[in-house]
Amino acid sequence: MNAYQSRVNIDRIEKDLYELSKFGFNPDDKGIYRQGLTPIDMEARQWVKQQFEAAGMEASLDGVGNVCGRYVPKPELEDVPAVLIASHLDSVPAGGMFDGTLGVMAGLECIRLIQENNITVNRPIEIIGTSEEEGRFGGMLGAQALSGNLTLEWLNTAKDPAGEYLKDALEQCGFSPQEALHARRDPADIRAFLELHIEQGPVLEMNNKPVGVVDGISGVFKWLIKLVGKPDHAGTAPMNMRSDAFMGVADFAHELSRIIDEEGSEYTRLTIGRVELKPGFAHTIPGEAHFTLVGRDMDNEVMHQVSMSCQKVLGAIARKHNLKFEYDQLSWIPPRHFSDDLVDTVEKNAQELALDYMRMPSGAGHDCQFFADLVPTALIFVKSVGGISHAPDEWSHWDDVQKGCDLLYKTLLDLCNE
Repeated sequence: MNAYQSRVNIDRIEKDLYELSKFGFNPDDKGIYRQGLTPIDMEARQWVKQQFEAAGMEASLDGVGNVCGRYVPKPELEDVPAVLIASHLDSVPAGGMFDGTLGVMAGLECIRLIQENNITVNRPIEIIGTSEEEGRFGGMLGAQALSGNLTLEWLNTAKDPAGEYLKDALEQCGFSPQEALHARRDPADIRAFLELHIEQGPVLEMNNKPVGVVDGISGVFKWLIKLVGKPDHAGTAPMNMRSDAFMGVADFAHELSRIIDEEGSEYTRLTIGRVELKPGFAHTIPGEAHFTLVGRDMDNEVMHQVSMSCQKVLGAIARKHNLKFEYDQLSWIPPRHFSDDLVDTVEKNAQELALDYMRMPSGAGHDCQFFADLVPTALIFVKSVGGISHAPDEWSHWDDVQKGCDLLYKTLLDLCNE
């Protein structure tokens, strides 16, 4: 195995990421505020479009704000299926500078290297900065549009937590729900979909690996659960005569580890992320508890087993505390497994580059999951310091970023010259 030698210009990538981070940067908390389909988000997209054009690509924005740069090495290759490299440009409130944007800037660097070094490629290449991936309106708008996973009904009815409708946000940015449906790409025109992203978790750091070769994305289900008891006086109601909804939540939370041990796998995650108690007064026993449950696993059958166990446990706890139990399943997204051939190619390239890597699943969702069932798809992770993301102190060391970008570049060349 040869010693690792970098190909990308990491100084250029670093400069690009710092420039992009200025769009929405808040000097008070050092976070980036660039939510999808906001004026600052559109400014960032125009800047990225300009960078694509400067690199000799045809650049445009589609009907949902995906900014697309297309490089066609020769006119006769125009209709050859292209390799797509994509990730998102929007951020969560008070986000970091690597989440999503790294993948877009790394793709741009690949095009620059090809151009500067007169590298022969036999396919078109597209670099896409996707729109509204962070779920302001409850989905991954850009990737859903590109993969044909949008409906006009959802586009007209989806709204953000502040009550703004998606259709209104689109129109304020110069788009429309009807245009959004025209952003779909024909899978026959795509050879492969590649994404480079920071891990946003601690696994690579814990294993002292700079990069990860991702073979799939966890499925996820989301429930809204209600436990209904009886509000009562906190001082006069005896403990054994209460219908305390919060005690039901507490008991259920205590059971999560046991449910995973008995029905789950090493990839199972169960999370109670939000709890609302009613009436919510210090001297009143909670009569109702509304809370969320999010479950994840890499196996759809395991997800079903875990969810059934959660139902049984919640039923038993409700009877114990004299509560009524009901739940609404808000979403169920099955796991996505990537193309074995393409993941094997990424792994082979990591070995040829002498990178210290590990093969792993992703517990978080990414744009690429919408393409996994349509075209060969692969995802490369870069180590996150402390596993931190969605926060101002999100960070990845530049030498780790360099390795991830080199792996992306080598895989791209393989696909373009196979």
